[in-house]
Amino acid sequence: MAAPREETRGLFGQGVRAVLGSWTALQIAVENGFGGTHGPEKAAWLGGAVEEYFHNNADLEQDEIEDFLAEVLDREFDTVVEDGSLAQVSQQLQWLFGQCQSGETGSAHNAIARLAQAAPRACVLAAQAQPESQSSEEEEEEEMPEAMECSRAEPPPSPPPAPEDGWTLVQKKKKK
Repeated sequence: MAAPREETRGLFGQGVRAVLGSWTALQIAVENGFGGTHGPEKAAWLGGAVEEYFHNNADLEQDEIEDFLAEVLDREFDTVVEDGSLAQVSQQLQWLFGQCQSGETGSAHNAIARLAQAAPRACVLAAQAQPESQSSEEEEEEEMPEAMECSRAEPPPSPPPAPEDGWTLVQKKKKK
């Protein structure tokens, strides 16, 4: 039985805020002023824009969500995300929307609570943390994408440019 539309719409809004609030790339962009002086307001606007995007477009594919988020980050925050988190965030949003639309509010509430409790940069992949035997409550949560468990992962450090790229690495000389 599906939950009332207003309840699921509000729950999805909470989920969007939780996912975006735990997205490291967006948080870095806001904290470092990539969106200008109104970065926090733009981030709040993005939550509403994502909600409307889902409600106004039926059967969104993950790549459509990724493209939407990438375009907004580029336009509003002058940010290009290349750490793989766009796919992760898109998957989380798509999963939450599906749960809300089908009336599976219990699993959506659980996911939102976990996102809210997630410590910055302290995530562990679900595959590493899941024990073999699970209770029925854990089985319900198992359907959630693993990406929901690790939304604050730091991107890997980028290697220094190779000399064949036309770059030369200049290092400070050590004093003797």
